[in-house]
Amino acid sequence: MNTLNGWYGRILRVDLTNQTYTVETVDPQFAKDYVGGRGWAIKYLMDGMDPAADALSPENMLIFATGPLTGSPAPTGNRYMVVTKSPLTGILSNSNSGGKFPTWMKRTGFDMFIFEGKAKEPVYLWINDGEIEIRPADHVWGAQVPETTDTLLAETDKRAKVACIGPAGENLVKSAAIMNDKDRAAARSGVGAVMGSKNLKAVVCQGTHEIGMADSDEMNAVSKAMHKTVGRASKESVLRIYGTPYVPDVTNEMGILPTRNFQTGQFEGVENINGPALNKDFLVRPGACYACPIICNRITKVETPGYEGEGEGPEYESIGALGSACGVDNLAAITKANYLCNEYGMDTITVGMTIACAMEMYEKGIIPESDIGKPLNFGDADGMIEFVIKTALREGFGDKLAEGSYALAESYGHPEYSITAKKLEFPGYDPRGAKGMGLLYATSSIGASHMSGDLAYAEVFGTPEKLDPLTTDNKAELIARYEDAFALIDATGLCVFLSVRYVFDDDVMLWPTRMTELMNLTTGAEYTPATLLEAAERVFNLERLFLLKAGVTKADDTLPKRMLEEPLTVGPAAGHVVELGKMLPRFYEVRGWDENGVPTEEKLAALGLS
Repeated sequence: MNTLNGWYGRILRVDLTNQTYTVETVDPQFAKDYVGGRGWAIKYLMDGMDPAADALSPENMLIFATGPLTGSPAPTGNRYMVVTKSPLTGILSNSNSGGKFPTWMKRTGFDMFIFEGKAKEPVYLWINDGEIEIRPADHVWGAQVPETTDTLLAETDKRAKVACIGPAGENLVKSAAIMNDKDRAAARSGVGAVMGSKNLKAVVCQGTHEIGMADSDEMNAVSKAMHKTVGRASKESVLRIYGTPYVPDVTNEMGILPTRNFQTGQFEGVENINGPALNKDFLVRPGACYACPIICNRITKVETPGYEGEGEGPEYESIGALGSACGVDNLAAITKANYLCNEYGMDTITVGMTIACAMEMYEKGIIPESDIGKPLNFGDADGMIEFVIKTALREGFGDKLAEGSYALAESYGHPEYSITAKKLEFPGYDPRGAKGMGLLYATSSIGASHMSGDLAYAEVFGTPEKLDPLTTDNKAELIARYEDAFALIDATGLCVFLSVRYVFDDDVMLWPTRMTELMNLTTGAEYTPATLLEAAERVFNLERLFLLKAGVTKADDTLPKRMLEEPLTVGPAAGHVVELGKMLPRFYEVRGWDENGVPTEEKLAALGLS
């Protein structure tokens, strides 16, 4: 059935309104030009809907997209994208997830699912190879993620994999995530709320289709060698030993750990919420996504009275948002809040940072206690947990928290306390002490996302080389290249952990020689590093066009006042702000955009986007 290698060249389009579906084929040239995953999805989104439409209306499209390396022998070739218009930010959302579901989705024989319209009643999609059913989901509507997953597997196939929403998505919480394999999340920008708005509870996948390879023998040999290399390199790494929870010590030392709603960058309780503390008190075992040699997940269990639970995590970003950003150094409480976010289906970053925003505004007398229903101070671990639940259920003050920190702060006349870019909450790196990250947050296609081009690898961790985090020199050039690199990674179906460490070689500016090899062995599309770079740039520029049509202007390529005007007061970055004005004009120039951040006709023509 394959018309292409790496890609099936088949898209499943589901009309939820009429409970019908169609199968579409993909032109090989289109497949090559947009690579897959994030690339295919933005092209279909741009062509299929009005970027100015209401994100929670039936006019919005919800797209699940794999890449040509998803389900391939390549290490970490097990990612998928969820692309839609964001109800949190009003612009684009592209969320990435791993686990096992992406490979199972690919094995159904489709590269991409497109959901349109809105079902009259709750439904779920069941795909078993060529058998496709839209089934009623009333019996799991209202159920949390674990119960939903177990119930649907019992009535379909226990070997299948599930991506679903929890009560937060059903309640249209703007931070709602789409959860797969119970604990893995396509989390950012409220993609779960879009799924809920369509009355789509879940997607269940099982399949036996094999992905064709242009040169299967050589691809298997190269992938096997990479698995061994990556496995050996990872075995003694801090990522294997501690997972991402090793990061709080690093960012705290640099003075960029989000602390009390980013008022400062160092947290006195960091030793209570770091990797060693998690390993000592709660770690059951390390875990991994499907066929991944890095093994960075943390399978944990908490038996502390009042905080009992078990599952995956927390990751660094969850610790930063639910922990130090809220002034909470109780790791049992942070881990419990992380479990709850997974069970209700929510993004830990937006949820934690919105609660942190509320804490600061309460302590400054902006939000009265009568609105909250109780005091809500920094360090209140139990209050933090309480409002995680109330956010998911939209109960009381949780109804305001469910709208995200920008809407919350703006409703009280103080949007400056929302630490967001384009209304998306900051991840765990204060850009006043990592200037390139500030430019990334301001220019990312979805707002403040480190996963859009994480220069922290170089500014914070020294990969592939350590860059001065406090200079603005050459950061425009680097951010443009990193954004393109991450767009390509998201399009191929690989994980950034593999790509940044093992695909970029020694110089990110010369990437991607290894990516080209993997792509050609898989697809036979005869890519060169230059044509892959062009494809990535095409994807990013098309995303920019979507943003412009959604109403974004140059004025939106900015950061909160705190980042631009209030210097850090402690740590190595004390005295620093983000000099965005020094970097942004150069970024536009590097991108081939005009002074207002609009791609020029020449740039669009060069990329085939005129």
